[in-house]
Amino acid sequence: MGLNPAEWDALRLSVQIAVMAVIASLPFGVFIGWLLAKKEFPGKMLLELVVMLPLVLPPVVTGFLLLMLLGRQGLLGGWLEQSFGVRLVFDWKGAAVASAIVSFPLMVRAIRLSFAAIDPRWEQMARSLGARRVDAFWSVTLPLARPGIIAGSVLAFARCIGEFGATIMLAGNIPGETRTIPLFIYNQLEVPGGWEQSYKLVIVSVLISAAALLAGELLDRRGKKRLYVV
Repeated sequence: MGLNPAEWDALRLSVQIAVMAVIASLPFGVFIGWLLAKKEFPGKMLLELVVMLPLVLPPVVTGFLLLMLLGRQGLLGGWLEQSFGVRLVFDWKGAAVASAIVSFPLMVRAIRLSFAAIDPRWEQMARSLGARRVDAFWSVTLPLARPGIIAGSVLAFARCIGEFGATIMLAGNIPGETRTIPLFIYNQLEVPGGWEQSYKLVIVSVLISAAALLAGELLDRRGKKRLYVV
């Protein structure tokens, strides 16, 4: 089952966009996951609502809102292009932003659950031995939460691979630039004989998604087992 050059381009773009989306959003995911798991503060419910909203919004609506914000005439997009020459519309970077926003709730949820499962006494013990709060976080809390962080990143990666609605709204469907696997399959179904040509990338998508789900489940079980042993 060989892929033709256009299919390889779609696969390469999908992986590139998904990796960049996960890398860019991971620091924010760790911070917000820790914040929601460990802290009580005014507006916490509102923050949780905003973070989780892309999980239930139609992706096209998310893409429309991103277009209003990051488009060339948008509140932020025009400033980015004029000040830094950064264009997100009809560009793979815009596809990465759209994928990061849509997948962010899955990442945060896994990371939050991982932080919430950690017994605070371990961090308190480290502080009683002279560690500062920041040192205790880096040396105790973060390593214990690592399986959940990795699981959240894997799930976000899988979600990015399958992203369609927000991507096509913000980045379009440009061959070799923004046409990822879902967009390639959609485009093929619009042309005669495209149905027969789509099955290979459909199989690739299923395999990637299944592998990501399996990896996420194994990491989640490993993290729970590790916390129990500790």
